[in-house]
Amino acid sequence: MRSSLRTPRSQAARGACENSAMNFQKIFVPIAGVAVVVLAYRGFGWAGVAAAVGGLMMWLLLHFTRMMQVLRRAANRPIGYADSAVMLNAKLKPGMTLLHVVAMTRSLGALQSDKDAQPEVFRWTDGSQSHVTCTFVGGKLAHHELFRPTVADSLPAAGSPPPGP
Repeated sequence: MRSSLRTPRSQAARGACENSAMNFQKIFVPIAGVAVVVLAYRGFGWAGVAAAVGGLMMWLLLHFTRMMQVLRRAANRPIGYADSAVMLNAKLKPGMTLLHVVAMTRSLGALQSDKDAQPEVFRWTDGSQSHVTCTFVGGKLAHHELFRPTVADSLPAAGSPPPGP
């Protein structure tokens, strides 16, 4: 029986692994598209090419439409706002794309890192000032952390006067 204990990989090693997977996708998807068109031509001639290209275009349009719908919903909300940071934290899983996280929160995250720098760090805050900080490497979630303010931070001290008008 194998041990279920794993040694944690460093963030740099994890980022390099995810980045190589991202590069593999950038190469594999176009090659697979060309292969589908070639196989369609060999099997069905020009009618097969038309059907394969039509199917590939439909697939691209579905992804484009989903992305535009997610961004349209996010445009109508404040940047960095989530309905519940605790629920967002519970739903997050490593490897999720930034688009998926934006779709869940219906809001663009507040950028915490330098623009166009890897890793990208975004934060979503809810009404109770709890926030989730997410680190994305190559567009995929690598790490997320929940911060909840303590009750003592949000309530005034017992001996202090009530806030003025």
